[in-house]
Amino acid sequence: MGENILERHFKLSEHGTSVKKEFVGGLVTFMTMAYIIVINPAILEAAGMPFGPAMVATILSAIFGTVIMGIYANRPFAIAPYMGENAFVAYTVCGVLGYSWQTALGAVFISGVLLTILTLTKSRNVMAEAVPYNLKVSFAVGIGMFITFIGLVNSKIVVLGTADAPLHIGQVTSPEVLIAVIGFLIIAALMIRKVKGAILIGILTSALIAFATGVAKAPAEIVSMPPDVSQVFLQLDVMGALSWGFFAVILTMFTMDFLDTMGTLIGASAKAGFLDENGNLPEIEKPFLADSLATVFGAVAGTTTTGTFVESSAGIEAGGRTGLCALFIAGFFALGLFFSPLFAAIPAVATGPALIIVGIMMMSAVKDLDFEDYAEAIPAFAVIVLMSFTYNMGVGLCAGFVLFPLLKIVQGKVHDVKPAAWVLFLLCLAFFIFYPY
Repeated sequence: MGENILERHFKLSEHGTSVKKEFVGGLVTFMTMAYIIVINPAILEAAGMPFGPAMVATILSAIFGTVIMGIYANRPFAIAPYMGENAFVAYTVCGVLGYSWQTALGAVFISGVLLTILTLTKSRNVMAEAVPYNLKVSFAVGIGMFITFIGLVNSKIVVLGTADAPLHIGQVTSPEVLIAVIGFLIIAALMIRKVKGAILIGILTSALIAFATGVAKAPAEIVSMPPDVSQVFLQLDVMGALSWGFFAVILTMFTMDFLDTMGTLIGASAKAGFLDENGNLPEIEKPFLADSLATVFGAVAGTTTTGTFVESSAGIEAGGRTGLCALFIAGFFALGLFFSPLFAAIPAVATGPALIIVGIMMMSAVKDLDFEDYAEAIPAFAVIVLMSFTYNMGVGLCAGFVLFPLLKIVQGKVHDVKPAAWVLFLLCLAFFIFYPY
């Protein structure tokens, strides 16, 4: 009876999947992004927000958005507070500009409402479909490079260098790096042998090695009651954000959320085979709505901009294809309310190698890029490299949207630029002009 209900709603057979595959996909995605349970509140502490309540707000917003994604959109994508946007609030809006975190949450709320209106009026769809094919492919490649970079940094295989050499290889003989390398090799070997759940096996094996060697601290307890969320819940200051001085902040949040979500959805969908012959995601307004509503709820709950996570690609690679995968992810986040000591104990040296592997898979889309036409290739290249080299997906995406119409004018093919693409051009140009560097 239960399986029939799941089959009717999620169309598992049509998508070539099963409850077991969706469960594994959900678990893999959750394991690769469980760090957000601890990392997000740790960053928001720099804005003056209390850690425990911010952690609960992080989990609640992830559950809310991912459930909508699963039931309404029927897509295997996870939603949670974005990395990058949280740092923007903590270190720029509150740190450099001196605004309160309550006012910053008010700006998050406003940007979420604006995105919801754009989604409901189908304007967001039109803008997404105006993106040229080469740029859409570059999203997948760029995200692949970006999450590979995140994995390398989290694993300490790549570390900060000097002014003359900003990055260099980490201490390869250190226990952390050795465990990460071992985890990478385990996942790679299992994937070559086509072992199902290779990424999850690699994560768990690396974590156990880290615990056994003392590189990571094993959880002192497994179960604990969640902290009181009332210190951040409903504490947003919307009126304070409705001032001219806050315009640049709202514009930045809006643009980063709009483009990050579009890039992630198209990039992950390309890997999963969800895109149609024109490179568009059918019914993209549904995951868009899940994303924008989650941002609105997240601001109310007490956290920053919330959206689709690039780590969803890990679960997709593990077999997740429908919204049932998303519901499993939401379920694991719900457990995180009570099992946060356990989930938070999974070290970066265990999840980092998984991100590197997923990045390799996503970068395979580079073969579909047209490098012969420089008016097409240069914007796509800008997207790919700037996503990683600025550690900001929004910067890379905006660079592509600004360059594409300009180079088409030079090429004498301005008719290739759809009207909505000019809206994206202006939006991204404003992003670069008003971004609080």
